[in-house]
Amino acid sequence: MSEIKFTKEEKETLIPKIKMYLAEELNVEIGNFDAEFLLDFFSEEVGPYFYNRGIKDSLDMLDTRMEEVKESIYVLEKVTKS
Repeated sequence: MSEIKFTKEEKETLIPKIKMYLAEELNVEIGNFDAEFLLDFFSEEVGPYFYNRGIKDSLDMLDTRMEEVKESIYVLEKVTKS
């Protein structure tokens, strides 16, 4: 898996959210640079866990859908005479 990188637009959305969370929940004021640094840290250290969970969830959903397709195909099966 390649490193998780956010686009400039994504960072512009996420950085204010990080700053607001820290200010409201922890009474900590940080600047944009520190918020971006924190975002980079979490994307490197925690991001892969979220990414892998997304992959697992996708595979689980695919397995469920494939079972539904199999059932639909078995419905098409014709009765044969022995």
